[in-house]
Amino acid sequence: MLANSGIIQFAPMILVFIVFYFMLIRPQQTRQRELKAQLAALRRGDRVLTSGGIIGTVQLAREGSPEIEVEIAPGIRVQIMRSNVSEILSSSAKPANDVKTKK
Repeated sequence: MLANSGIIQFAPMILVFIVFYFMLIRPQQTRQRELKAQLAALRRGDRVLTSGGIIGTVQLAREGSPEIEVEIAPGIRVQIMRSNVSEILSSSAKPANDVKTKK
């Protein structure tokens, strides 16, 4: 009888943890995976938002390099770490199935 009362006491805490996992933790992990894939695919011309709040255009991004060169104003380029990019605002890459049709 005492074992059942112990489980019943912890049931609300277990339920709260399960809700937090599916509502907060799991979606955040998915977003992190997507951002990591986008950072690996950065190309020249992509507009990015840095973790410091600066918006710029990627001018140089070498594959495998942790640094990218971003133009933040005409003629002003800075080198930042890929990990400091918090969001890709627009991408210059076109989808593979994007075909122009003539009318």
